[in-house]
Amino acid sequence: MLQVFSGAWALLLGMMLLQVGNGMQGTLLGVRGALEGFSTTQMSVVMSAYFVGFLFGSRMAPEMIRRVGHVRVFAALGSLISAVLVLYPTITEPWAWVIGRVLIGFCFSGVYVTAESWLNNSATNATRGKALSLYMIVQMVGIVSAQGLMVLADPSGYVLFVIPSVLVSLAFAPILLSVSPTPAFDTTKPLSLRRILEISPLGCVGMLLTGGVFAAQFGMAAVYGAEAGLSIGQISAFVASFYIGAVLAQYPLGWLSDRMDRRKLIAGVSMVTALGAVLGMVSGGNFALLLAAAFLVGGTSNPLYSLLIAYTNDFLEHDDMAAAAGGMVFINGLGAIAGPLMVGWMMGVMGPKGYFLYIVVLMAALVAYALYRMTQRPAPAPAQTDSYTPVSPSSSPMAVEYAQEVAIEAAQEAQDAAKSP
Repeated sequence: MLQVFSGAWALLLGMMLLQVGNGMQGTLLGVRGALEGFSTTQMSVVMSAYFVGFLFGSRMAPEMIRRVGHVRVFAALGSLISAVLVLYPTITEPWAWVIGRVLIGFCFSGVYVTAESWLNNSATNATRGKALSLYMIVQMVGIVSAQGLMVLADPSGYVLFVIPSVLVSLAFAPILLSVSPTPAFDTTKPLSLRRILEISPLGCVGMLLTGGVFAAQFGMAAVYGAEAGLSIGQISAFVASFYIGAVLAQYPLGWLSDRMDRRKLIAGVSMVTALGAVLGMVSGGNFALLLAAAFLVGGTSNPLYSLLIAYTNDFLEHDDMAAAAGGMVFINGLGAIAGPLMVGWMMGVMGPKGYFLYIVVLMAALVAYALYRMTQRPAPAPAQTDSYTPVSPSSSPMAVEYAQEVAIEAAQEAQDAAKSP
């Protein structure tokens, strides 16, 4: 791990600063929107706009990179991110924030595509898995750290918007000034969504539902906190709990994933997520219970992303794994776009409890569908399945494709070991 860090420290440091800026702006907008008197419905549209931009960015960034190169795309998108962050408090209108969130989502998606291709280029076959794991940890550390910055100033002013703008600007310095060579860039032609659905109905349905749950965490958690009357410090701790749980639970669940029927694990993990959301609904103002609920929901729903990808890989030929990655991420993105809109509607009807009820409904649906799929075909033996590789739901399709490469390499090594006397 130290060897990987020493070879990619500039990129990892830059990405952590970027995630601090991204994690901070999401929470800050949720709080500032409440102070400006934006309705829950308006804030749900604002939060959904990020995922619209992110989805388009994932599709368009590769072509941008081919035309003008990694460095120019990286620098241009970074500059635009910094500008939008400063403009948020200048034009406090829902329509302006929607436009800003689309731009921010587009830019971050392009930045992630660029950075993740750089990271893959700096890794070898032996270190790629460790590099991806370290990258995911850095992402989560950045988002969690961002929540601590929320208490530094009054969210009704400008300072808290300037901080992420400065951090994003600083993030590009270590990356662009490093001596890492610009990687050759190529993408895999994706499988059609129809073909992926035929191969793994549970994988597709699960990715759609978990996209909605992830968007509720990343986009609407701060909106929930403001609606529930939490203080700034409490909202920060609440949002951070989702991601702390995600980091701590990712690897134990990955270990289980490689040793049992993944459908049973998907159903079990989804059930725990739903129970965590029920705990949030009945917390009754007890902040410790609310933090426990966020920890459970984040710790189980985020690893589901990697678990569903690993499960889908079990029914793919190795040559098709990377090709399926883009389609799986696209399906997850559709769920993420719809997520804030549905949460906003439910909170508008039921109040803050609608936030957790939304998660309960989606995860209960995933439990039911996973149990149904268990009756439709037998599970492959654990020895015949591919390895679980942790990937963050906030990553671009590039990271997911590289995770597939890691899974393929691990499977081939296992096959070679089994054949050797």
